[in-house]
Amino acid sequence: MRRHPDWLKVDIPGGRNFVKIKSLLRSAKLHTICEEAKCPNLAECFGSGTAVFLILGNVCTRNCRYCNVSHGKPGILNPTEPEDLADSVKKLGLKYVVITSVTRDDLSDGGASVFAETISKVKHLNPGCMVEVLIADFKGNISALKSVVDSDPDVVNHNIEVVKELFSDIRPEGDYKISLKVLSNIKKLKSNIKSKSGFMVGIGETSDQILNTMKDLKKSDVDFLTIGQYLQPTKKHASIRKYYTPAEFKEFIKIGLDLGFKHVESGPLVRSSYHAANVFC
Repeated sequence: MRRHPDWLKVDIPGGRNFVKIKSLLRSAKLHTICEEAKCPNLAECFGSGTAVFLILGNVCTRNCRYCNVSHGKPGILNPTEPEDLADSVKKLGLKYVVITSVTRDDLSDGGASVFAETISKVKHLNPGCMVEVLIADFKGNISALKSVVDSDPDVVNHNIEVVKELFSDIRPEGDYKISLKVLSNIKKLKSNIKSKSGFMVGIGETSDQILNTMKDLKKSDVDFLTIGQYLQPTKKHASIRKYYTPAEFKEFIKIGLDLGFKHVESGPLVRSSYHAANVFC
């Protein structure tokens, strides 16, 4: 594994809030993408009392070359998961919650109905709490997407993840055009909802490819954009081709705002849900 530059150094997990959240998640049998994907911001986010909940289990039906989440044949759904998650949000006193999932191509609606139920239960049990969801592509099923949008989340996020030219190699079971269609359909289904997407850099893309991806996302009516450095989880995953500097990430912010995005979060350690609540709080 390569030695990361100094600007990618992070704190070692620990502290009262970290232990509290870990304990609560285990007792409720809940998962977080923070842990499953080995997010570099785990210590910061858990330490500040926030987490990104992972629903539909912790085994993905797809095998993307950048992702550390387990893949294979998922188990059965936990029928109390939406309720358990809503109760955990209340216990943590969260005012902004992010809910994501593994991809479940084995389910007829990709798990959209579980997303919808979870959003509804979180909002019912936690009045005033804002909900952001990070969804899979549901294989382009617009009815599945509609059920999520109709449950009234505040932000719907679907990450494009990589530039178009790398999609077939890094996300072989995904489709760039379908992902863009999902994003454009969000606003078509509900014009006042906030949409969001993001991607990683450092896997071999060019400057022009980055710019074109940003333009494609803006054409798809995306409001919020995130850009972060790809970090190779294990030797089996796609290799890092370049470390972008903090200055280069700042330039992405300027470019994104000039293109018309309402907010751009860009930095070496930025992930799709990093500082997500800052847009509203």
